[in-house]
Amino acid sequence: MSTLKDRLTADMRAALKARDELTTSTLRMALAAVGTAEVSGKAKRELSDDEVVAVLTKEAKKRREAATAFADAGRTEQAAKEAAEGEVLDRYLPKQLSDAELTELVTQALAAGGFTGKAQMGPAMKAAQAAVAGQAEGGRVAAEVRRQLGL
Repeated sequence: MSTLKDRLTADMRAALKARDELTTSTLRMALAAVGTAEVSGKAKRELSDDEVVAVLTKEAKKRREAATAFADAGRTEQAAKEAAEGEVLDRYLPKQLSDAELTELVTQALAAGGFTGKAQMGPAMKAAQAAVAGQAEGGRVAAEVRRQLGL
């Protein structure tokens, strides 16, 4: 079992004992998503910490998008709940890069690969994502790559 998954389970049990309903329900949801990812595919397998982080990142993004949608619809109570769930998940994710750090990493990745034009967007994104290593959302990385390639 991965250490991050162990930490999620231990924290969920602690939250359950402390009667922290928000943390308990959020971590249950996260562990369910991890479990679903483990059984997807042909055979059940244990996820590595990096794969668990990817699942948690996806879940956190869902929470942010839902909070925005609820806020736009005038449902502030539900939006606040989704935002709070996102904050719980953020505790388990790597620190996100600032815009300046992201710009610098993408610049270095593009220079190292010699990417210059629109036709090289795919390989440039692959190199940039590898350089960023999950410390920024894909949308932010893609926007920065497009900006630097002049698209």
